[in-house]
Amino acid sequence: MTEKHPVTAHKGMVVTNHPLASAAGSEMLLAGGNAVDAAIAALFTLTVVEPMMVGILGGGVAHLRLPDGRHVVVDGLSTAPAAARPDMYRTVSDVLPDYQETVGRQNHFGPLAMAVPGALRAWCHTLSRYGTLPLADVLEPAIRCAARGWRATPYLADAVGDNAKELATDEGLAAIFLPQGTPIRAGDRVLRPDYADTLRLIAAVGPDALHDGQLGDALAAHMRAAGGLITAADLHAAAPVEREAIRAFYRGHEVIGPPPPSSAGVHIAQMLHVLEGFDLRALGTGSADAVHLLAEALKMAFADRAVATADPAFVEVPVAQLTARDYAEARRGEIDMAHARDWAPGAGLMESANTTHVTVADGQGTIIATTQTINSLFGARFTVPGTGMVANNYMYNFDPHPGKALSVAPGKRVFTSMAPMMVLKDGKPVVALGLPGGLRIFGSAMQAIINLLDHRMSLQEAVEAPRVWSQGHLLELEPGISTETEAALVARGHRTLRVPTVGGGMGAVAFGPDGTLTGAACWRADGTPVGIGGGLARPGVRFVPEQRP
Repeated sequence: MTEKHPVTAHKGMVVTNHPLASAAGSEMLLAGGNAVDAAIAALFTLTVVEPMMVGILGGGVAHLRLPDGRHVVVDGLSTAPAAARPDMYRTVSDVLPDYQETVGRQNHFGPLAMAVPGALRAWCHTLSRYGTLPLADVLEPAIRCAARGWRATPYLADAVGDNAKELATDEGLAAIFLPQGTPIRAGDRVLRPDYADTLRLIAAVGPDALHDGQLGDALAAHMRAAGGLITAADLHAAAPVEREAIRAFYRGHEVIGPPPPSSAGVHIAQMLHVLEGFDLRALGTGSADAVHLLAEALKMAFADRAVATADPAFVEVPVAQLTARDYAEARRGEIDMAHARDWAPGAGLMESANTTHVTVADGQGTIIATTQTINSLFGARFTVPGTGMVANNYMYNFDPHPGKALSVAPGKRVFTSMAPMMVLKDGKPVVALGLPGGLRIFGSAMQAIINLLDHRMSLQEAVEAPRVWSQGHLLELEPGISTETEAALVARGHRTLRVPTVGGGMGAVAFGPDGTLTGAACWRADGTPVGIGGGLARPGVRFVPEQRP
């Protein structure tokens, strides 16, 4: 029995992590827009109603499949400012679990934690190149929510309550989320008038409002006053990059994902190639043997990721080697089914789990799966005064130690685990999916693919099924993994940790052979699928008025 229920339609499907964002996307489809219009409208709305996760000052990755069958990855990840340097932070440890921490947590909170934003330009680029509606139309639902307000969900209220002390240090965040010094509660009406004006300015001017205009001037001025590094020149130079997707084959299906600096395409391919040598279906979902194999594959991938996957403009990433079947065969032979082993993962970095994801498909063949974030909950915990824009803390994703593959460098793109994935069969889409969750993203996406292809789960079952995760330090288990399985894993040498969730709310769209679209969102977030059915009147239909006698 699943906690949520899927939706099936024919004309379009929008799955996001907030009902109002799903409504915004469906509004674009109903207005005649395509999946890209819907996804960008949903993302802008999420910056209003899910502000702890995503914002125009953040960054992310979008994976598009176009009606002609082409796949395009739009990399809108943030970059280190030109004034950044490898030794800009003082580290506190050279080993896990404190490897990523710095003195004063300067890479986590405050102005030195902020990287140059990439989201707004990437969203506007994607819309102008692959969408059909004007930016002003796509922004309207977000402006409406910000200006008129919306009701806080328990998910948002809990995030505010858990971070109230840090939110109180910023006047802009406190005014919105701590009225009269008290955290908002579920059901409270939340308004963001300053941010509504910011969105209106973007609707009128476009992304240059931030990257060459008034909003950028305000950000650069705040950086100068607060001791940050981002300048107007950094904002001007920010630009998305279109990249070729990574392709792999698993159980007769083609699995397609984003390339470096995202880990997903390379390391999901690597893990699936290793696991293809085992009969996972016969082992059974959630069994000790199946979970053991997942854990070993994850540790193996993280061992390679720590030294091999980064911004390809700065680090030569051996994509061909990591995704080769002979490499997978060699690594598979090192797995011991009776014992957990140390795969020497090296320095694991601490991406934030606080992200969002949107998956949209229209009836004309455009599909988009996009994962976006400001990194940690409420990013760097400050706003740009007078704008309502929440800063990212993407500098936390870099290795604070100099001389490493993932160390800070001027202009370097952050690495990411974002996994907007698609699976094809005989060249036709089977499923598109993704989720938030930091380091846990690409392993969770892989498990959903295995749930669908090996364990033959329904889409809803696949996104909700219990997950596991490890990069070598501990093996995290969700509550749905049985105590018997945990005991067997401990006996093999795994150090287990029970956690409420591994990764965040997954959103997925499955494509039926009859043209149906099924949308599913899991229990780990406010995810809501909205499907479009019906349509316009039959051609030639005319209304015949009643004739008077």
